[in-house]
Amino acid sequence: MAIPANLINLENVEKSYGLKTLLDKVSLGVNSGDRIGVVGLNGGGKSTLLRILSGADTVDAGRVSHNNDLRMARVSQDVQLVGATVGASVLEPLGLQTYEWASDPRVREVLHGLGVADLGDRGLDTPVEGLSGGERRRVGLAAALVRDLDLLILDEPTNHLDVEGVQWLASHLLSRRCALVVVTHDRWFLDTVANHTWEVHDGVVDVYDGGYNDWTFARAERARQADAAEQRRANLARKELAWLRRGAPARTSKPRYRIEAAEALIRDVPAPRDSVELMSFATRRLGKKVIELEDATIATPDGRPLVEDLTWRLNPGERIGLVGVNGSGKTTLLRTLAGEYPLAAGRRVEGRTVKIGWLRQELDDLDPTRRLLDAVEDVATRVQIGDKELTASQMAERLGFSAKRQRTPVGDLSGGERRRLQLTRVLMAEPNVLLLDEPTNDLDIDTLQELESLLDGWAGTLVVISHDRYLIERICDSTWALFGDGDLTNLPGGITQYLERRAGQAAAENRHTGNMALGGAEAPRQTQGLSAQEDRALTKELNALERRMSKLQGTVDDLNRQLAEAAAPQDGNIDTALLADLDARLTAAKDEHDELEMTWLEVAERRETGGA
Repeated sequence: MAIPANLINLENVEKSYGLKTLLDKVSLGVNSGDRIGVVGLNGGGKSTLLRILSGADTVDAGRVSHNNDLRMARVSQDVQLVGATVGASVLEPLGLQTYEWASDPRVREVLHGLGVADLGDRGLDTPVEGLSGGERRRVGLAAALVRDLDLLILDEPTNHLDVEGVQWLASHLLSRRCALVVVTHDRWFLDTVANHTWEVHDGVVDVYDGGYNDWTFARAERARQADAAEQRRANLARKELAWLRRGAPARTSKPRYRIEAAEALIRDVPAPRDSVELMSFATRRLGKKVIELEDATIATPDGRPLVEDLTWRLNPGERIGLVGVNGSGKTTLLRTLAGEYPLAAGRRVEGRTVKIGWLRQELDDLDPTRRLLDAVEDVATRVQIGDKELTASQMAERLGFSAKRQRTPVGDLSGGERRRLQLTRVLMAEPNVLLLDEPTNDLDIDTLQELESLLDGWAGTLVVISHDRYLIERICDSTWALFGDGDLTNLPGGITQYLERRAGQAAAENRHTGNMALGGAEAPRQTQGLSAQEDRALTKELNALERRMSKLQGTVDDLNRQLAEAAAPQDGNIDTALLADLDARLTAAKDEHDELEMTWLEVAERRETGGA
């Protein structure tokens, strides 16, 4: 086995901004083969650490050394694109022209996987200037992933990706040989891709083996030994740990004695929520009727139908996760449930006692001069969550605002802090129907755990849109999806079933078009110089090659999925023989696909040039 090479080394690094120390004598190393997830509170120094690793920021003291000839890329949250168009930003640094991308398997896989090839109406010719923030992030991520690198440094790469995109990104990163350092609040993604976790807090970086699950075990153990001042954090970690152990078998590489110690720690912890009791309480609060859509048709402003003839009744206490690709109409459906978007046909019925709380993706327009706490108390001074009553200050603190920070003017808050303030105000209104549109955006893992803990004791009907599959599985009891077929589909198998359905859709579309392997490139029309018989023969050969490539692409996708599943430890063990077998089969399938692709190009060229 090859000895891992050291790529980056930090020795006694110090970094401060103003009076706040972010890194205090931190020593760390990144080796080849490392896949490191970086976690911690917002403002704790995660992004600063990534900038220092990449050389984009300097240190106040200490030493940062890079391996000679290190090939590295960093994708930040404020990505800067280098080209005038999408294609130029991704392809020109590789020395490729826009029309050449279909002949490169890696480039083709990335552009399709991130949906970059289909941006706007002009695809790769779409001007960068008109892209949204999320689209720019995807283009910047694609520009990094198409390169042959030793190290990828990614800051919140799953933001603006749907569930399917997050799944693809995880599988892609697992299939690459380069090292990875990633800041993410997506716990499923962290647990899937990371083999080490760095927690940045109080100027130090604690290092753990494994992903989110292992980090949760270790943090719960540390919290158990903490003093009384840390007791509240300990209880939260224990509750999260209890849910992890009661769900599917935990993926962890910890030795058995650590697992037994953790199980002893949570032995007397109650279940995260009593669904029967909450359902009963929700029925008393809401009555039998909540929100009903009857024979409803929901259309875009230009008349394109998103859902047709939908009859959907939300019941008291239901917890629904809503998933679908970007642009499938999830937010529009949520707006319809809220009564803020008109039906094209059918009717919407709302119960008399319904009180809706809606967390939009857009930030509230608040007076920038008012203090944060005043903005919360404008809604209410006290709130009942389950059997506990919280003051406005206590609620704000639970969602990450310290007593000192609560005195800050709204205008001085960051985007992430304003998002948390918006969530705090929604919960303070004591709604009995809660509609959450991408609630995890800009929230760190600690705040996410607090949010989940609050929702555990919240009695009401919940509909949440999220690309965070961990959150969906954690707080929702059922999953529904928009597949773009005019229906709203219930998925008893949850996110796993959704991804399987999407993969089946993609395979069916590929068989229909017969040209996915070349990014949608059409077979050339008959060229002068060829007889009709010769043209038919070459066309037949091209079609046969496309069918074989499409079938092989399905095999490659399936093997990538199996490889991702096999790479996740089950009960602390990894089947290395299975990994080796899958890797060998994947390599063979890709090689065969590449050979067929070259043959396709040769045949297409013969047909283009009339056989010359």
